Amino acid sequence: MPPELPPLPALTRAEGELVDRYLEVLDLLGRINPARGRNTYGGLRAAQALVVAATGLRDALTVMFERGEREVYAGTMARAMRVLDGERRAARLMLPPSSAS
Repeated sequence: MPPELPPLPALTRAEGELVDRYLEVLDLLGRINPARGRNTYGGLRAAQALVVAATGLRDALTVMFERGEREVYAGTMARAMRVLDGERRAARLMLPPSSAS
């Protein structure tokens, strides 16, 4: 049985939406990354979905701003993203290790 994950920190609904949309964008960018991609079709599909995901991210930030949530609590957001496997998901944006030639 896998180890139990720590609970998500308390977030407003808009903060939770921001974290979810941000991680969605990370996932799509990871699929587009040409250093890790396998085919152009998968990258194309991810790029098309990125437009929708970026709109969702913008909308989450707009809701936060309109509700008077002017600050982003980076530590809390980072904890939430770690619980949701954000470190692994963000790693897909990086270049893979160089192979020994």
